[in-house]
Parts: sequence; C-alpha cells; structure tokens
Amino acid sequence: MRYERPRFLDQGEAALTVEFGDAVDAEINARVLALDAAFRREPPAGVTETTPTYRSLLVQYEPLDLPRRDLIDWINAVIAKSDSDEAIRSRNDAARWVIPCCYDPAVAEDAEEAARALGLAAQTLAETHAGAKYRAYMYGFAPGWCYLGGLPEALAVPRRLAPRGPTPEGAVLIGGGLSLIATNPMPTGWYVVGRTPERLFSLRRDPPFLVSPGDALRFEPIDATTFAALDARATKGEIVARREARP
Repeated sequence: MRYERPRFLDQGEAALTVEFGDAVDAEINARVLALDAAFRREPPAGVTETTPTYRSLLVQYEPLDLPRRDLIDWINAVIAKSDSDEAIRSRNDAARWVIPCCYDPAVAEDAEEAARALGLAAQTLAETHAGAKYRAYMYGFAPGWCYLGGLPEALAVPRRLAPRGPTPEGAVLIGGGLSLIATNPMPTGWYVVGRTPERLFSLRRDPPFLVSPGDALRFEPIDATTFAALDARATKGEIVARREARP
C-alpha cells in the first residue's frame, strides 16, 4: 500500500527514515529513488548519507547543523514538486539489462528442491524464472547483493526455516516472493536456482555496482559450456551482461 503522505521515523538522534509505503511496489520505489536523487543533486548542509530501500529512504544527518524540523520541511518541499507519474518518468537514466544465467543442475544447486516445494518440474521453474521481467529495487545484506521484484507468483516459495550453506559467487536465488543475485559466498535462507557469470559488484569498476536501483533486467538462459567461457571473461574484468537500448 502506498501512503498518501510519507511517514517520518526517527532512527536515533542522527538519522531519519522516510517511508512511502508498506509493500514491494515499483511506484513506491520510484518515489524513494526520486527523493534519493534529489539528495544527491543538492543535499542540504548537514546531510551525511542516504540509503534507499524497497519502500523507504534512510537519511543520516548532523542534528547540530540541520534540525530535524528543517530536514522534514526540505523533504516535503521536494516531494511537493513531483507527482507519482513524474517520479516514475524521472528515471530516464534507468538501464535495461540482459543477465546471462545458467540453470544447469550443476550450478542450480537448489532448483530441484525448490521445484518440489512449488509442485513444478525443475525445467518449468527455470523457464518461468527466465521468462519474467525484473526490477532492481535495492542492494542490501552484503555488498552487491541485488534484490529483484517481478518474480512470477508461481515461483513464490517461502524462505527456508534454516539457512543453507554458503552460496556460490553469482548465485541467482528465489525466496519470499523475490529474486536475488548474490555476489559472494554467504549462508542464506533463499534457494539457488541458477548462476550468472556476471559480477554485479567489483571494486575494479567505477562505479563498482553494475546495475542501479530502478533498472530493469531479464535473465538469458545459457548452458554450462557458455557459462564457463563467460565466467573466464568476467574473471578478467569484462562485463558479460548486455545493456539493451530503450524502446
């Protein structure tokens, strides 16, 4: 649900959360990103950092330089200048990515288990996942972990009750009605249903994040041989994902 007016929630004495809704929703996320962009263009003196999420923006600030009331007034003035449609249209810099993804059982470690839980064949799971269009909502949990909305309802498997072992680099996961691209091995409650050779996060790039929040993406199925070849190229720093032209 989208809030008619944003909610302002204190996070200690030097941070403020601006909430625009209570759901993973493209329009809500567009408002978050529009406000974040306003802060990055001309931040008021005293703001030190902003962190966008699915539905809110965390604003860290120095209260001795910027009183809370003045910060809220600044935010309300920015929001008043744009309506919901404009907030979405303002993302003219949003990219459309094609991310190669291997669904071979050798790398899709949890595909069979997830498919059983969903009452599907593993091949159907892979085809359904690759056939969807996704939106990058945010990065979180660990550097480069990219959270995606747009997962088909047929793949909305609950997360595990207990975490599985570390995921491989580039794991493509599903869980809790979302999809996710992981960048480094870590335990998780999500299911690994594929793997991409692309590195969404690399300190050798500037900026280090390949996909930006608000970007659109889809997965392109590749076989194990192609995965190995693209992985070797990505290891050397090459970007193996493709950026599509906007329609």
